[in-house]
Amino acid sequence: MKPALAVAAFLAVALIPSPASAHEKETMRGADVSTLQRSIELGQKFYDARGRRGNPYEILRQAGVNYVRLRIWNDPASGYSTKEKVLEQARAAKAAGHKLLIDFHYSDTWADPGKQFVPKAWEGHDLAQLEQDVYDYTYDICTSLKRQGTTPDSVQIGNEINVGMLWPAGRVDNSDFGPLAGLLNAGYDATKACSRRTRVMVHTALAGNIDAAHWFYDGITAAGARWDITALSYYCMWHGSLANLATVIGDVKSRYGRPVVIAETAYPYTTENYDHLENIMLSPAPCDGIPATPRGQAQEFAAVQTTARGAGAIGVFYWEPTWTAIDGNGWDTEDIENSGNAWENMATFDDSGRINPYVRWLR
Repeated sequence: MKPALAVAAFLAVALIPSPASAHEKETMRGADVSTLQRSIELGQKFYDARGRRGNPYEILRQAGVNYVRLRIWNDPASGYSTKEKVLEQARAAKAAGHKLLIDFHYSDTWADPGKQFVPKAWEGHDLAQLEQDVYDYTYDICTSLKRQGTTPDSVQIGNEINVGMLWPAGRVDNSDFGPLAGLLNAGYDATKACSRRTRVMVHTALAGNIDAAHWFYDGITAAGARWDITALSYYCMWHGSLANLATVIGDVKSRYGRPVVIAETAYPYTTENYDHLENIMLSPAPCDGIPATPRGQAQEFAAVQTTARGAGAIGVFYWEPTWTAIDGNGWDTEDIENSGNAWENMATFDDSGRINPYVRWLR
């Protein structure tokens, strides 16, 4: 183990409270607003439930949000979700009274269950070097945020890493979780060396599959991975019923002795499309017969929050509530100007920029 990693590992063991005992009573009422900065710069205006123009961070706070999640990419072609942009956005979020979750993708573009691309600057690095890369990068971002007075309250070491991160070195092959655990611990140690109070999440999209969740979290546990909060994505269209969600949350909370957070969820408020790119979700009633209407969106989101909390989760984050279809804020990091947005009907702000008056982050 490298000297910096060894010191941080000692600090983690000596100084950090056990994850099961820390912060159990906090409720994370979260919103991932990673595309918001670009929208504002393009001229998107935001309005509260009464139609009054305002600061979107404040409008979200009025709707119950107390936590902002921001993804970070290493060197994206778009120039957004970079270190510089995340530092700027963190200041805006903290100024509005929000806590901060930083979502490390460790990639120059989207990382999710189907792809975990190594950043270009790290290409060709072996596992040992990638561990050092993860440590150095995580520590640099965390300490840069700390220096400007916006220390992250939580971080994710990877995004939806169902079968690992930084492929191929960190991909889980033949149920060998050792390489992945090394990468996760590098991120954990760097975070704790920066701020021992910052909590570390390990995030998968396995809220719908208890067997897969056991395979993954049992695997990293046996390999010695350290983390503070178990994070899951839940979209009812892809991850099943609320009853199953409750079962998975309760199970993983008990099995791993850590708080659980739903790091991503969303639901459509309309089937209309406001740009040239077809929306991801088209069905008029994707789940449980709940319609894709403003009231339906609010009903489903409330049901997810109530179910998650009832099962023992400490928080739910809505994914990209501010990502309207304004021209130039597309999904493709290599063509942000023209690629379009397939998610705008899942935002909680409509095409005119007004927040859905029925949606609440429940206290």
